[in-house]
Amino acid sequence: MMCQSKPLFIPLKAEFYDDFERGTKDTEFRPYGPRWNERTCAIGREVVLSYGYGKHRRMRGVIVEFRRSAEPTKSAAWIKCYGDKKGDAACIRVRLEGK
Repeated sequence: MMCQSKPLFIPLKAEFYDDFERGTKDTEFRPYGPRWNERTCAIGREVVLSYGYGKHRRMRGVIVEFRRSAEPTKSAAWIKCYGDKKGDAACIRVRLEGK
């Protein structure tokens, strides 16, 4: 397991932050690439989920699973965020502190 010195910062739109907070979402999807991949999203790395880029609403957790898949890129939520961007998604499953 790779040790990262600082937590991975993941800013979220309101609806997705709220889903994590309610416990109805545990996986975040981002375009796979230099920023979101197996190295940067190593299992065991701490994460900070943020309501946008502000500092007032944040949750901490740890990455418990990472996979690469094209499947999420077909969802309505993906298209709403990224348009019809083709390729794979980085699927980052997070266990929140205290959950």
